[in-house]
Amino acid sequence: MMLPCMKETDKMDDIDAMFSQLLGEIDHLSQSLSPEGDPPEADPDSHRERTFSVGFTDLNESLNELEDQDLDALVVALGSKLNPGDLSTYQENSNLTDNQSLPPAMTQGSEAAAALPLKPDTDTSSGVLQRSEPQTKADKIKLALEKLKEAKVRKLIIKVMMSDGSSKTLMVDERQTVREVLDKLFEKTHCDGSIDWCLCETNPELQIERGFEDHESLVELLSTWTRHSENKIYFVSRPQKYVMFKDPQVFYMWKKKTVLSGINEHAKQLLLKEHFEGSTLIVPDLEGTLHLKEDGKKVWKPRYFVLRASGIYYVPKGKTKSSTDLACFVHFEKVNIYTTSNYKQKYRAPSNFCFILKHPCIQKESHYIKFLCCDDEHTLLLWVNSIRVAKYGTALYKNYRDAVKRVSTLHTLQSAAHKDRSKNQVRGISPQPGPPPPKITDVEEYSQEPPPDFIPPPPPGHTHT
Repeated sequence: MMLPCMKETDKMDDIDAMFSQLLGEIDHLSQSLSPEGDPPEADPDSHRERTFSVGFTDLNESLNELEDQDLDALVVALGSKLNPGDLSTYQENSNLTDNQSLPPAMTQGSEAAAALPLKPDTDTSSGVLQRSEPQTKADKIKLALEKLKEAKVRKLIIKVMMSDGSSKTLMVDERQTVREVLDKLFEKTHCDGSIDWCLCETNPELQIERGFEDHESLVELLSTWTRHSENKIYFVSRPQKYVMFKDPQVFYMWKKKTVLSGINEHAKQLLLKEHFEGSTLIVPDLEGTLHLKEDGKKVWKPRYFVLRASGIYYVPKGKTKSSTDLACFVHFEKVNIYTTSNYKQKYRAPSNFCFILKHPCIQKESHYIKFLCCDDEHTLLLWVNSIRVAKYGTALYKNYRDAVKRVSTLHTLQSAAHKDRSKNQVRGISPQPGPPPPKITDVEEYSQEPPPDFIPPPPPGHTHT
């Protein structure tokens, strides 16, 4: 067998060197996307516990913060979807006389358990598999811990902050959208339920925030946070949440400043129909000069940017604004847009009207983050919300229409109830007490709470778009 010549050996060494360099670049990228610097499988126990709660030091603390009825609902829901032999029910036997009175998940569990040997502490006299009920909250927490670790559907116990410093604790699972979680918060806070309310994440290290979109999965969004993240979730009112649909002329007629204030409601509806209800969505033709922060430096340089449906493009030096000369700055597919706070001091930005574009997994400073600065608040409003339209498209418009429909239905019900009360007062009929609240049979159902002493205002100290 002939030995390889020296030239062939050098070629193999070059290939090995190139491969090693490639692996190094991949590792560098993975480190930037995992700010803690730990591989995902380095500490599986900590990772598992981290996925159970957000905003708490550990899972035990989050379970303690749950209200009693929510904790009961969590245990019941987990028990109904796991091993039927371990099924626990926290309802009175008089309400569970047959399988018809059970929710579907618990009915299926009872039927499956019929073929299994019963445990000593079970009883089928009422037609339902039962065991002794945990007597204390500590017992319920212990049982919930066991069930959470076995559950197939990812569940999170989250702390949602209010602007007055108080908080609400909720249990959400991976099937729930942000819209569904907002509906739960409407019930708990008894706020007006307007379309402006949203869930907003804040990152104190980067001094940024972003309002979650109604169609997004909250559990999926929170799973990108790092293990010891100081990020928080706020329940706030954002008048700019759907400003692109309430005032579409601001975004689609921004070049004609003289007609912006005089447009009527009919003209607004025509604009929406033209740009959002056609065969293809039309993105605002936004363009203008923004200040770009250089990588690793507190230096900002002006560049001319152009918005397109696929991303943001810029005009290279010495080139024109024609489509053939434009260079891609960033695609929207893998990045989210965030507004910032006090970047004039933090990064010496030309103004405090800045926004960034980054991958959601990046939780600390990285050269993969794109920093841009606007001259004024109106320009910031245009760019941030136009980028949202380009990124989410018709899904954003559907969110808006669904939110408007919910508010309209709520107002109709409230108006009907008010008329009924007025008629009864005229006739001298005293209001009859309503039916008792239903028993909690699933995690999605919550009993009514007394109204809080506040309606949460927006948190101070942030630039909102």
